[in-house]
Amino acid sequence: MEKQTMLVTGGAGFIGSHLTDELIGRGHDVVVLDDLSGGFMDNVHPQARFVQGSITDVALIDALFTEEDFDVVYHLAAYAAEGLSHFIKRFNYNNNLIGSVNLINAAVTYGVKCFVFTSSIAVYGRNQVPMSEEMIPMPEDPYGIAKLAVEQELKVSHEMFGLDYVIFRPHNVYGERQNIGDRYRNVVGIFMNQLMQGQPMTIFGDGEQTRAFTDVRDVAPVIADSPFVPRALNQIFNVGADTPYTVNQLAEIVAEAMGVPAQINHIEARNEVKDAFASHEKMHDAFGYRSRYSLEEGIETMARWARSVGSRRSSIFTEVEVTKNMPASWQRELPQFQLEKV
Repeated sequence: MEKQTMLVTGGAGFIGSHLTDELIGRGHDVVVLDDLSGGFMDNVHPQARFVQGSITDVALIDALFTEEDFDVVYHLAAYAAEGLSHFIKRFNYNNNLIGSVNLINAAVTYGVKCFVFTSSIAVYGRNQVPMSEEMIPMPEDPYGIAKLAVEQELKVSHEMFGLDYVIFRPHNVYGERQNIGDRYRNVVGIFMNQLMQGQPMTIFGDGEQTRAFTDVRDVAPVIADSPFVPRALNQIFNVGADTPYTVNQLAEIVAEAMGVPAQINHIEARNEVKDAFASHEKMHDAFGYRSRYSLEEGIETMARWARSVGSRRSSIFTEVEVTKNMPASWQRELPQFQLEKV
């Protein structure tokens, strides 16, 4: 495969760092753009050229695309706290929608060959499961709305300017390098961090919500391949595991992998989609790729890594814009000045 120059946004984060490893392993030249709001320098491949900055910084984006001759943009930078997005609407749209538009504009202006975007199955909402790409998206939270808007923007940018794209809708991805200190997203990491701190695992509601939890090693290679698979261009693909589990089942598996009893604290339910898992037949057909890692195997691998790095202090998101109907467990964590301000 011919060596090309790639931009990976969010490359210091979880999926982005695994994608960067894949691309460099295939001989490509990779520039990582990340503001380190959720990622870590330790995640960045030593052969990647790192630029610290935000996709909301238009001047930085323009300068970067002027300096580098990118063949492909892999856009993974996002604040993916789906449940929290109801209460941080402005932050969500600025980072997840406007920031994405900045990159699309630059990709068109500077002649990028392909724009690869990680969306989410959050775009589907409460549709019938398994969710398939043919369904009409009906997102039920601002995070999903932002992701769907970027998908639509890529479609019209292709029609207007000829920018090729590939869109992936991953779901419930876990694995090494996940930010286990983020209390608002990544349930596997949250569980492991709680257990390492001697705390019970907290579950919203009865824990019978179903998700298909996906090993990152089953996601990054497909994303890396996509610009070079002709059948993938200008298409949308679900990517992830096929077998759904309840959150209660996940908690039992995580506790066993961590070698501790499964202590669970059920707290008030939040407004979320109860059942969310997807069909991957379209991805299998285009890429000839199927998931390799069972949930038990993947969780065991992640648990070994989590124990090696230890627990991380969970940060509190202080830019909350709306507190009405916010889960009490989150609202209690806000500084008093924040409650008074909103």
